[in-house]
Amino acid sequence: MNFHTRKWIKPQDLNPNRSLFGGRLLEWIDEEAALYAIIQLENPRTVTKYISEIDFKASAREGDIIEIGLEPVKFGTASITLKCEVRNKMTRETIITIDKIVMVGLDEEGNAKAHGKTQIEYVKNRLEV
Repeated sequence: MNFHTRKWIKPQDLNPNRSLFGGRLLEWIDEEAALYAIIQLENPRTVTKYISEIDFKASAREGDIIEIGLEPVKFGTASITLKCEVRNKMTRETIITIDKIVMVGLDEEGNAKAHGKTQIEYVKNRLEV
């Protein structure tokens, strides 16, 4: 699992229980998955198609730092499937795991667009001549 993004939990991220609001965390996960998929599919018209069961195992409090990790699972014709883990850097607990996030690349009309990808590409490999 690659953990590239960290978030610092601030007062505006809390629910009435003073712990991390689940909706805020899901917003961050969806955004990270979209950014990852857009870069991999090289298609800015990439959208979320599916997110599997979500199971909150722990939480975070104001001042905690969390990490969002994503890992590719497979490529479809027009999609990429990712799994996700979010962990609290302060308590070392896993906050949430999501086994399947499916992101789909679209064309200008909003239809699925084949991407021809079969494996993860890194920017350094795209720049080699």
